[in-house]
Amino acid sequence: MWDDECWDDDASQARPGTTSAIVSQQSQREPDTQPQKSYGSEKGSYQHEKRSREQTGSRGDSIRIEVRANIVPRIIGKQGATVRELRSRTNARIHVDHTRGESDMGTVTISGDPACVQAAQQAVYEIINASDSSQRRPPRDSNDRRDRGNRYDNSDREAWSRSGDSSYGGRSAGGGGGGGRDRDRGGKNYNDFYNSSDRAGKDTNSHGRYSSYADAYAPSDEIIDWATVNKEADQASKEKWAKCPPLVKMFYNEREEVAQMSPAQVTAFREANNNIVVERTFKDAKDVERKPIPNPVSAFHQAFGEYPDLMEELRKQKFTTPTPIQAQAWPILLRGEDLIGIAQTGTGKTLAFLLPALIHIEGQPIPRSERGGPNVLVLAPTRELALQIEKEVAKYQFRGINAVCLYGGGDRQAQINVVRKGVEILIATPGRLNDLVQEGVVNVSSITYLILDEADRMLDMGFEPQIRKVLLDVRPDRQTVMTSATWPDGVRRLAQSYMHDPIQVYIGTLDLAATHTVTQVIEVMDEEDKFQRINEFVRDMQPTDKVIIFCGKKTRADDLSSEFILSDISCQAIHGNREQSDREQALEDIKNGTVKILIATDVASRGLDIEDITHVVNYDFPRNIEEYVHRVGRTGRAGRSGISLSFMTRSDWGVAGELIKILKEADQEIPEEVRDMAKRFEARKDRDGGNRGGRGRFGGNRRW
Repeated sequence: MWDDECWDDDASQARPGTTSAIVSQQSQREPDTQPQKSYGSEKGSYQHEKRSREQTGSRGDSIRIEVRANIVPRIIGKQGATVRELRSRTNARIHVDHTRGESDMGTVTISGDPACVQAAQQAVYEIINASDSSQRRPPRDSNDRRDRGNRYDNSDREAWSRSGDSSYGGRSAGGGGGGGRDRDRGGKNYNDFYNSSDRAGKDTNSHGRYSSYADAYAPSDEIIDWATVNKEADQASKEKWAKCPPLVKMFYNEREEVAQMSPAQVTAFREANNNIVVERTFKDAKDVERKPIPNPVSAFHQAFGEYPDLMEELRKQKFTTPTPIQAQAWPILLRGEDLIGIAQTGTGKTLAFLLPALIHIEGQPIPRSERGGPNVLVLAPTRELALQIEKEVAKYQFRGINAVCLYGGGDRQAQINVVRKGVEILIATPGRLNDLVQEGVVNVSSITYLILDEADRMLDMGFEPQIRKVLLDVRPDRQTVMTSATWPDGVRRLAQSYMHDPIQVYIGTLDLAATHTVTQVIEVMDEEDKFQRINEFVRDMQPTDKVIIFCGKKTRADDLSSEFILSDISCQAIHGNREQSDREQALEDIKNGTVKILIATDVASRGLDIEDITHVVNYDFPRNIEEYVHRVGRTGRAGRSGISLSFMTRSDWGVAGELIKILKEADQEIPEEVRDMAKRFEARKDRDGGNRGGRGRFGGNRRW
């Protein structure tokens, strides 16, 4: 089948009857002689079928399609399966040839009845286009923009042809990386890859039809007007959300005694309540109409006096006065403002956003049955925190409002059934929520009150992409609350993206600090001495003591709990590798007093509210100082005092300097060994140029 006329460019140029087009239609009798066999690696069954078809002569149409060598195997298929299927389906004679010589092109010859030829031709085109579209286009260079590889157009005779005498991957006279030869034949520019000169003066409704593949990648000098694109996107978003039901966020009627507080009285109240600081987060924002920040409340009735049933629920819980974060947060949230609450653990942040959420649900003008889904969404970083928030919600029975907790490891179908029955509050971890949103079980477009609880922890755990994905489907005029124990750059960036001119309330200082109700004890020792010391601590525990022992690894937690049980010391363990039912049982046992010792990883360092924990032991010192603060915050809660005992080894010297700052701020004793560790660490940093970190634990992959 191969001959000089097919592949010798110089010969084809010399012969007037030879064309460089990939496809040529012929109305001639096919030769009865057997052509030269090619593609020697094909299987015997395919060769036999090929020879038998080639020896069958009949009149009909015949076309030839040149294809790149890498597409030939796709047309043939495994052991000839694809080409046999094409022959059987189209009843056309199809021959595929490739000598595997210097050329990188192959030929597909199709002959037979016109209808069969057309069907087979279309099938081959589909294979070619599918192969082309699955390959990544190589980067373009300005010098080879005109010299591209092989593409296919529909020619004037409705057959695919190349623009010019080019070979895919061949050398260009211009020296670029393209494939065509820089020749001008018959007055046509064969380097005009997309045949733009022909198309400019040709009626595309006549025989000149062009493939959508080539048109899709046609070069364009048009400059994208991103301002217009963004404006159109904003307009489309407005049209989408304009269909949402009306939203009411203002529910606050300021009491006269609160409104009449003088600035001096407000300042004195805030300073007396753990130095409440309140301000606009983004003070430099322009074109924003702002209201004055409301005064704090000093009693429950000043915020919820119009809701006697809610006041009754508060009395059942035996609360006397609001906590500092609640005193300032409730007026802000009831007025419909976005809020960022930054306070240490155990300061009442959950109730600060929960009670306004209940009023927000009840106050919407649309009946609950017509809202299309829940109104409140609480995102939490861990299962334990999500379950704890659910229990907190269950304490307040307010006008039939229901909640569900969606978390991984729980009964998925049971969670789905509760959602479908109808709930007003979703409490979820980001992973499970995204799962149910994608399945269409949860509709977050009805959310009008959003809480990101422990936002800093969620970012630390890598949930930011999932959070952003959820927020794409939540209406933009929602009310948003973000709580955090710290104020890192990631939390600030998230607030700037998804909150509207929020008010920031923080208790004490934005600088990292441990709670002052906890006595912090630091003991420096060797690694092998830890187990003996923890045994001494457990033997000295009083009957009323409860302790959480934090370990750095799950295996360490399991080993320690096993040693305790073998020593007949009752305890429970909680970490990420345990089944969810076991984790829940461990928390329940420590809360009700079944066990007095809980061994945990950092999964228990955030948000767990066990009020009567008397001691926290850092068996392994935490990986960073933020986790140290959160671990210490598990004790000394709800006005109680507590003791934190931390074991430090030489490998923890990288965090000694930051630990000293925490201890100084809380007026705690600083062991001399810790000071020495900090000095040696700084000296090592200076000696190494200050560009290396501590043993990988505190400096990523860097070492001292």
